[in-house]
Amino acid sequence: MATQTTKQPDVVTSVEVIDGHALRIPMFQLLDKDGKPHEGVTLPEIDKDLALKMFSTMQFIRVLDERMIAAQRQGRISFYLSSLGEEAASIGSAAALKFDDMIMGQYREQGSLAFRGFTIKQFMNQLFSNAEDLGKGRQMPVHYGCADLNFMTISSPLGTQIPQATGYAYGQKHEDSGLCTLVYFGEGAASEGDFHAGLNMASVLKVPAIFFCRNNGYAISTPISEQLAGDGIAPRGVGYGMKTIRVDGNDILAVYAATQEARRLAVEENEPVLIEAMSYRMAGHSTSDDPTGYRTRDEEQAWRDKCPLKRFRNYLLSKGWINEDDADAQQQEVKEAVLAALKEAEKVPVPHIDEIINDVYDTPTEQLKEQLEQLKEHVRKYPDAYPKTSEGVK
Repeated sequence: MATQTTKQPDVVTSVEVIDGHALRIPMFQLLDKDGKPHEGVTLPEIDKDLALKMFSTMQFIRVLDERMIAAQRQGRISFYLSSLGEEAASIGSAAALKFDDMIMGQYREQGSLAFRGFTIKQFMNQLFSNAEDLGKGRQMPVHYGCADLNFMTISSPLGTQIPQATGYAYGQKHEDSGLCTLVYFGEGAASEGDFHAGLNMASVLKVPAIFFCRNNGYAISTPISEQLAGDGIAPRGVGYGMKTIRVDGNDILAVYAATQEARRLAVEENEPVLIEAMSYRMAGHSTSDDPTGYRTRDEEQAWRDKCPLKRFRNYLLSKGWINEDDADAQQQEVKEAVLAALKEAEKVPVPHIDEIINDVYDTPTEQLKEQLEQLKEHVRKYPDAYPKTSEGVK
């Protein structure tokens, strides 16, 4: 018979109503908006090489996002989701993990993937869905995945990765692997039932999972004020009996330190942790969205002044680890490399049509073969609608 382990509440003899705002969770921050450490803080131990890797990854992702938004506007790719303004959240957290830890993303974590070694070419092949794409052209753009980098393939349904992360971490616990799983999601996804199921299971089962919420202020066009009445997402972790941290998501050093501690708790104590990273989505939700319809230019400018890339650049300048000329030259090199990779990827042929029925069954069924023949007939009938490469498509 199961043993009752829940601590029984204290008894009172009059009604006590706990105010819904009784719990206010502070935000952990190390650098101010200008990149200066707060007086008396203890900064995480990061050597020059790691710091420069984090910075170069931030520069790369900023350029990649800006270039691919432009490519979508030109009709060269069909769709794009950027992480403009949120680079510190994904890169700072990925830098604090071990390489063998599992990452499960939503769709603004290209920084985590790039930090682990996903190349410009691999990004472009996925975005153009060509024959060299690891996903064989079957996914929408930005739905990356790479087994070699321990990055689970992204799926479109909102929040499904959250309970999956709990399950994967449960396996890591049983294997005594010394590893953890970090799962990213936005504050909008925290309104999905999968969020509550995933966190509750993780807390009850005591799995080594880090639930990393990027609170960027908007669930597409719905502001946080219309999503919830409480103090953000962090108090929900406490409600599930979970260790919880709120951090400035635009301060890469604070994100790094917070994730380091979360990983220690997850791996050494089998305590799942919820991290809420406070940030802002500088671009639209996607290239299908126009944010001018639901927020002001003044609001956007206020957050541009808190730019995570500028903040970390200023910090590195103050340390003497970079100088202005080298940083600008690196950014220009990245721009040229991204543009060259784009032009190369759009010339690569699309995957062979037979690939569409592979990997579902060990041997394709007769029904799948029949459907493939019907598809081939359709393509033969309308060849102009199915170009062999993305080059020149408008």
